[in-house]
Amino acid sequence: MRYALIGNPNVGKTTIFNILTGSNQKVGNYPGVTVQKKVGKITNNIELIDLPGIYSLDSISIEERISLEYLQNKNPDLIINVLDSSNLYRNLFLTLQLINFNIPMVLVLNMIDVAEKNNIKIHTNKLSTYLNCKVFTVNGNKKNTISSIENFIKNYEPIDIQKSKVDKSKSSNEIYEEINSILKLCVKTSKSKNKNKSKYVDNIVLNKYLSFPILIIIFYLIFKITFSWVGGPMSDILSNLISNKFVPIIENLLSHSSPIIKSFILDGIINAVSTIISFLPLILSMFICLTFLDNCGYIARSSVLLNRFMNMFGLSGKAFFPLLMSFGCTVPAIMATRTFENDNDRKISIFLLPLMSCSARLPVFLLFTNIFFKNHKEIVLLFLYALSIILAVIIGIIMNKFSKTDNLEKSFILELPDYKLPSLSYILKESLNKISSFFKKIGTLILSISIVIWFLSNFNIYGFCSIEDSFLYSIGSYISKIFVPLGFGFWQAGVSLIAGLMAKEFIISSMGVTFGANLTQIIPTFFTSHSSISFLVFVLLYTPCISVLSTVKHEYGIKFTLILTVYQLLLAYSVSFLVFNITNLLW
Repeated sequence: MRYALIGNPNVGKTTIFNILTGSNQKVGNYPGVTVQKKVGKITNNIELIDLPGIYSLDSISIEERISLEYLQNKNPDLIINVLDSSNLYRNLFLTLQLINFNIPMVLVLNMIDVAEKNNIKIHTNKLSTYLNCKVFTVNGNKKNTISSIENFIKNYEPIDIQKSKVDKSKSSNEIYEEINSILKLCVKTSKSKNKNKSKYVDNIVLNKYLSFPILIIIFYLIFKITFSWVGGPMSDILSNLISNKFVPIIENLLSHSSPIIKSFILDGIINAVSTIISFLPLILSMFICLTFLDNCGYIARSSVLLNRFMNMFGLSGKAFFPLLMSFGCTVPAIMATRTFENDNDRKISIFLLPLMSCSARLPVFLLFTNIFFKNHKEIVLLFLYALSIILAVIIGIIMNKFSKTDNLEKSFILELPDYKLPSLSYILKESLNKISSFFKKIGTLILSISIVIWFLSNFNIYGFCSIEDSFLYSIGSYISKIFVPLGFGFWQAGVSLIAGLMAKEFIISSMGVTFGANLTQIIPTFFTSHSSISFLVFVLLYTPCISVLSTVKHEYGIKFTLILTVYQLLLAYSVSFLVFNITNLLW
């Protein structure tokens, strides 16, 4: 049997899906978290499909079309409609549309605890009678409250539904009149203190004079927590532990091994992977900060604040979500643009998203700033992130000016969730899920590419050799000539940038292999402070990894992807050239 899980964005639908199926999906406070349907198994013969979060079935956005086509073509045995108990007025519009399909349906009123805090009392029996379907109340954050719906689903047997009291031929205005009638009959409310608290906070956070200073302070604090107060010190401790304790033990164990085996393990595996692992505290710190802001309700408000700013380059505030996501990884950020109703918005966004520095670039930035700018690393990092944002603004304005769409201010409607304090356990769980997927990628991809780079750096057509006679030296020497005007015209830099096209995590791992020594000691003998800034700018702006390019190709084809690739290479080269020469003039 096949059941469809459907509801508005932000109703806790994906959380319920996780509990029922044991799957792990992203949960957020904004539309577009679940862009495509996800499938899970409740039992061997019950399949649960998590459809995109939508407000209606009017077939305007991609997510609405996905849900509508599924319901029309797949004919599920049961619709599980998840609603936000504290906002039935908005949620019931979709419910009344779903009734039109004549598919058996059950309502799950989630966040019942929030409704109770807001002094909302729902008479589920009356609602069930009116709509002629079973109604459950749950708190998705507590697994034990899901047991009733879980038992119902497992024991459900398809039945022929009887006609409800809802007239299926009504217009949107008439549907809202129907909703008002349902609420009068089934819901009793009294004045809520919680709503007043959110309004009080919003009077400060969204204040015309205070909102942007608060926004800047919050994101500055994220940088300080990540790089100075928590993540940075923990990263230094972990790095010292690996280099001073773990590596010497491995060297002793391999003291009697052949040079090839010793080089393979130390240079091909240990140096590459351990360098990345040492940055775990930094990336985890950033994920924790962003997860907290996302779930407390601030990220949604920051998108509202930036809506007018986003209009400058032809986008609505909705584009802020993918842009923010791209600081973690560009691939899901591109997928999140599927929620855009306007195709031109999507194309502009996809051109801008790779300019945002993904988390895979962060270890490269940290390595070089710790070496050359240890006392000013926050300033250098802020410069890199600010540069990417400024360039995105400039390019966005240019693209918007020459696009075929009008320049009228984009409409942007977003429900602001009430402020809430997410539990520490939830924040840690979500952050660890994100970091685990990040390091699973590192564990598989970096190991394989490091072995390939090690082989190329230690062999030629005649067999095992020194690195100066290797395949890699020949490749890097040829490419390095291109980068002489940028200040890093040596073969190791060229090889690391090629490896970065596979995945940006490989830049450092390839350096660990090609330099064949402690990077913090060897890099200053090749780079200067000027060339290091130039190199970091190039890494920031040049062509994204294969995963991103594959995603772009899937969305818009090979021509669009080639244009994106060439434009970013030219942009990276031009800006790096300017930065290298300007810094040489300044100091």
